[in-house]
Amino acid sequence: MAAKKRQVIGGVDTHGRTHHAAVIDSAGRELGEQEFPASTAGYRHLLAWLRRFGQVIKVGVEGTGTYGAGLARHLSAQGVTIVEVDRPDRRARRAKGKSDPLDAFAAARAALSGQATGTPKTRTGPVEAIRALRVARRGAMKARTAAINQLHGLLTSAPETLRSQLSTATTTTLVDQCAALPVDETRLTDPVEATKAALAAIATRVKALTAEINQADRRLRPAVARTAPHLHALYGVGPDVAGQLLTTAGDNPDRLRSEAALAHLCGAAPIPASSGRTNRHRLNRGGDRAANNALHTIALTRMRHDPRTRAYVTKRTTQGLSKKEIIRCLKRYIVREIHTALLADFTALNTT
Repeated sequence: MAAKKRQVIGGVDTHGRTHHAAVIDSAGRELGEQEFPASTAGYRHLLAWLRRFGQVIKVGVEGTGTYGAGLARHLSAQGVTIVEVDRPDRRARRAKGKSDPLDAFAAARAALSGQATGTPKTRTGPVEAIRALRVARRGAMKARTAAINQLHGLLTSAPETLRSQLSTATTTTLVDQCAALPVDETRLTDPVEATKAALAAIATRVKALTAEINQADRRLRPAVARTAPHLHALYGVGPDVAGQLLTTAGDNPDRLRSEAALAHLCGAAPIPASSGRTNRHRLNRGGDRAANNALHTIALTRMRHDPRTRAYVTKRTTQGLSKKEIIRCLKRYIVREIHTALLADFTALNTT
């Protein structure tokens, strides 16, 4: 009976094939540790094992967005409070060592002490679907950029007859021209024919990747517009930018307690760096850099086309701020609009 009334906190160190769980009581005393398979049956056994020690208050889980995603979904569905835990820093690992049981106990203690307070993304709604589509699009974008760079690099060192014929073309025209190059398969030992074959192959790859990107865009636009109409309606927020901001916030943006929390998550909150009589802030280089890049895109778009933003830039410039400083200020204001729009979209999704 005493064990049933006892409040316990779990910690899980996640891996691809197995998860290592540990449990402590409310005073931080170690009660046990055990390894479980990273499968649906393993998740059930892990939770049942934790509950043998008492009432599970919360569970600290490492890697809720990667190896621990399945476990986090299972625990959430069972009504267990989950805390997202960062892995121990290098200094702590050098001092205390590294093992799965040590990491699991460290996750439990971080949840108990309040050092870890983050609520993980639920990953069960339309935002998770958008994230999956964006993964494929982002990979195709990177591959196309690499292919285009290869095309230009190969053309730079190509024989003069080819280089003079193709070097003045724009990238789009160059891809079309290279894809249409005739290749004599019987003369591939000749540098000109071999270069033509390579250019044609790379250009064909660029065309295929462009078609893949266009297909991803056709899938993403309606998904983003349906999921986040308020966010999508903000000035300078296109489908790709909106998709990134949604991915950063997750299907449960209410986990972000305030717009200041979202600013920290996006790396747009200035970090205090004051000392003595000096009162200053420094650039925040943390947070989700992809989300910060999305904010940068919005800021640049508004600086070019939005009259209100242009007036603000003029005002701040006369006050002595540099362009970089003005963009940082704009990002912080933009986060405020985005947070309001995300909560409005989240409320609308939950009421439909």
